[in-house]
Amino acid sequence: MLSPPPRERGHMTGRDLDEVVSTVRQRVTPSEEERRRLQRTADELISEAEAAMDDLGIEADVIQVGSTARGTWVSGDRDIDVFVRFDPDRPRAELERCGLEIGKRVLPDGREEYAEHPYVTGQRDGFDVDLVPCYRVESATEIESAVDRTPFHNEYLAARITADVADDVRLFKQFLKGIRAYGSDLRTRGFSGYLSELLVLEYGGFEAVLDAASDWHPPVRLDPEDHGTTTFDDPLVVIDPTDPERNVAAVVAAENVARLQHHARAFLADPTESRFFAEEPDSLSKRAVRNHLERRDTTPLAVRFQPPDIVEDQLYPQLRRSLDGLHTGLDQHGFEVLRGTVLADTTAVLFVELSVASRPAVERHEGPPVHVGEHAEEFLSKYAETNAYGPFIDADRYVVERERSVTTAREFVEERLFEVSLGAQVETALAEDYDVLTGADVASLAPEFGTELARYFNPTA
Repeated sequence: MLSPPPRERGHMTGRDLDEVVSTVRQRVTPSEEERRRLQRTADELISEAEAAMDDLGIEADVIQVGSTARGTWVSGDRDIDVFVRFDPDRPRAELERCGLEIGKRVLPDGREEYAEHPYVTGQRDGFDVDLVPCYRVESATEIESAVDRTPFHNEYLAARITADVADDVRLFKQFLKGIRAYGSDLRTRGFSGYLSELLVLEYGGFEAVLDAASDWHPPVRLDPEDHGTTTFDDPLVVIDPTDPERNVAAVVAAENVARLQHHARAFLADPTESRFFAEEPDSLSKRAVRNHLERRDTTPLAVRFQPPDIVEDQLYPQLRRSLDGLHTGLDQHGFEVLRGTVLADTTAVLFVELSVASRPAVERHEGPPVHVGEHAEEFLSKYAETNAYGPFIDADRYVVERERSVTTAREFVEERLFEVSLGAQVETALAEDYDVLTGADVASLAPEFGTELARYFNPTA
């Protein structure tokens, strides 16, 4: 376990940092009443799941997992995770059927969700509950689905997390929430709760994690149990103590690693409570969006469509792939993209902001050098009877100035969108229908995406 020395804190004193940390700790630590209420609800859910299994004649066991099971949850969090573990000999289809049947008995008003297999999610006493079936395998290396690892994570951490460590985990989680880098969903691509706990254990505390992170030089590799041999191509690698072939930090985007570094340095230099608690920006009105565009003097372009009916963890990777494809296609045709983002709610949007939105009617196209003979003759023949300017000689090669296939970014999207790389289900959705918004018309996105546009037009680290 690493314990680096404390960093210089600029003009602030150790007392200043300690006071901030102490104040935040009080805010994020659940009260005794909060703990009792959560555990009472969790115990009831487990008892009801066991009773349902008895009624249905199903053999399995039930455990509570996650941060609420380990005492590392932040005050105000409302998640209870209950896992029903089946014998690995049970067929997958039967596990799914039995898991859903138990879940619906315990959470009759719940709904089915799907990760690698179906589970039931719902509410009880104000808590969000996930009741998830999994296999009771002997080790994490024998898993049949990703959720089978979770009980091993629980067991590993429960044996190592003391009350003091739990305090520091809560501080670190809240810090990550405050800088918008917490959450392993594929929309956020941030730090999971499990990863947060491992980092606090590895470095020896909240301040030690920040101190170490501020000096990271990615790629960073940590191996808590010194048993990993697999190579990973990620900016942050934390070998899973229960599964040496898995990087716990695989989902963390490079920008979130950098974001942690930036805010760690800033906090240690000038500790403030505000860094733990992110404030949502005020939603932009249509007029405010138009004002930003007028000030920036760029050309915005938005492709708006009905999103495919898939979960967020499937949707956002496809949206990002589609945005990358659009960005590449626009750049290749000379429409310079300044920046872009994806938006999703009732509708979905690929949004780009262009430095160059229109091009001349002709484009330069260079042919081979004159001396290459056969290829040069082919080029001459190809353009001899066209309305292109040339061929003429520039330096040592043939050149033509030919008609450009598309002259505006809007025209490119309307005519060439399906030539770029798109997410499979996003492409299907776009094929059904989409709208192209340019210029001031993108302000019509504000009623649905005013908060997201506020973040876009007021970017921060």
